[in-house]
Amino acid sequence: MITPVLLCGGSGTRLWPLSRKSYPKQFVPLVGETTLFQASSQRLSGAGYGPPLVLTNSDFRFIVTEQLQEVGIDPGAILIEPTGRNTAPAVLAAALWLEQSDPEGLMLVAPSDHVVPDPAAFRAAVQAGEAAARAGQMVTFGITPTHAETGYGYLELTEDPGTGAPQPQALKRFVEKPNAETAAQMLASGRYLWNAGIFLFSVKTIVAAFRAHAPDLIAPVAAAVEQGRTDLGFLRLDPAAWDSVADISIDYAVMERADNLCVVPFAAGWSDLGGWDAVWRESEPDARGVVTSANATAIDCDTSLLRSEDAGLQVVGIGLKDIIAVAMPDAVLVADASRAQDVKQAVSALTSKAARQATSFPKDHRPWGWFESLVIGERFQVKRIHVHPGAALSLQSHHHRSEHWIVVEGTARVTVDDTEHLLSENQSVYIPLGALHRLENPGKVAVVLIEVQTGSYLGEDDIIRYEDLYARG
Repeated sequence: MITPVLLCGGSGTRLWPLSRKSYPKQFVPLVGETTLFQASSQRLSGAGYGPPLVLTNSDFRFIVTEQLQEVGIDPGAILIEPTGRNTAPAVLAAALWLEQSDPEGLMLVAPSDHVVPDPAAFRAAVQAGEAAARAGQMVTFGITPTHAETGYGYLELTEDPGTGAPQPQALKRFVEKPNAETAAQMLASGRYLWNAGIFLFSVKTIVAAFRAHAPDLIAPVAAAVEQGRTDLGFLRLDPAAWDSVADISIDYAVMERADNLCVVPFAAGWSDLGGWDAVWRESEPDARGVVTSANATAIDCDTSLLRSEDAGLQVVGIGLKDIIAVAMPDAVLVADASRAQDVKQAVSALTSKAARQATSFPKDHRPWGWFESLVIGERFQVKRIHVHPGAALSLQSHHHRSEHWIVVEGTARVTVDDTEHLLSENQSVYIPLGALHRLENPGKVAVVLIEVQTGSYLGEDDIIRYEDLYARG
C-alpha cells in the first residue's frame, strides 16, 4: 500500500487576488469544478493507496477536512505544522509518523496544488516506479518539458528517455532554475525534465537518507512528533521542538546528496499553476487564445485571460491583447501577460500600504462555515454568515458591539444569555452588547443569516470564547 503525503501549505502570491495567504490556491477551483487540493487527493486514491496523510497549518486544518469530505475521502493523519519550515522537515515528520506503524510501507510525497489532467496516467507512472522504491531507491518524477521554462528546476538524465512507457531512469544531477538561453538548450537536448517535487520511497529508505545526509534534522523533528498534542483528530507538532528545525527543502537536505535516486519521466500533462499564464494555458484557450470565466465577456480580444469570481460583477474586455484581468469582490488585477510572474509584487505593494486585500480573502472561512462582509461603515458592519449543517459558533460575548441576526435560509437555534430561540426564515434576534450568545444549526441544510453589527469597535478580535466545539483559543 502507498500512503499519499500531501503538502498543503504555501500562500500562492503569484495567483493573487484569487489566491491569498488566508486562503491559498490549493483550496480554490482554479481549473475545473474541484479545488486543486481535492483533485490531488482524488488522483492519489483508489486501489493500492491508503488514506492520505496531510501536512498543513492550524489555519487550514478544518478547510482540509471539509474539502476531503466533499469528495468522499477520509483522511489518515493530519499533522499541523506550528510554522512553515519548508519541505524537508515536513517530509521527515510524515516519515517518522508512518514509521511507528509501517516502516516498510511506501510514501508518495506530492504538493497539493498541481494540475494533472490525466490521473490514470500519473498512477501508471507511480506504479512504474514502485518496484524501484521497494528495492531502496528514492524515485522522483520528472515532467517532460513542453517549452523552455525558466520558472522550474530541472532534472538531468544520463540519456534521452525516449517516448516509450514510463520507467525509472538514471539521474545525473539536479539543475537550478535556468535563464532563457540555457532553458532552450536543455529543451533541445532531450535529456532534461522539469523537477515536479514529487517523490516515492519507502519509509525506512527516506528516514535512513535523512540520517545519512541531514542528521541535524532528526532530533528536533522526532521531538516535535513524539511530543505532539492530539487535538480534535489532528496532531499538533510540538512548537518548541519545531522552532529549532532548520528551514530547508528536501532537494537541498537530501536529494542532491543521495546516490540512490532514479527518475520516472511523465509526459501526460502537468502544471504547478505557478502564475496566471499557467492558468491560461491549462484552461483551453479558444481559437484566438482567449479564456473567459462565466462572468466575463471578451469582444475582439486575443491571447487574454478574463475572469470574474463574483456573479454580481461582470468583466468585459474590448480589443485586448496579451492581458490578464482577474476580478474579485474586493480587488481587481490587470496585467500584461508577459508580467504574470511579477504579480507577487502587487502583494508586496499592498502589504506596504496595510491593505487587507494583500493577504485576506473576501470570505473568512471558519470551522463552522464562512462569513463575508457586505457593507462596512464607521460604527456598523453587515455580514452574510453561512453555517454548515450540525455546526455551531462558539459560546461568546463582545465588549464593544451588539448584533442583530436575521435568518434568510434554514433554521437556527440561538441562545442569548438564558433564553433559547428557534429561528426560521425571516425571523430575527437581537444580541445586546456583553450578552452571552451562541448560534447552532440543528438541521440538515445550511443556515444563512445576515448579521448587522453596531458599536465602537467591530474587529474580529473582540470575541471572548467560553465554549467552543473546535478548541480555538
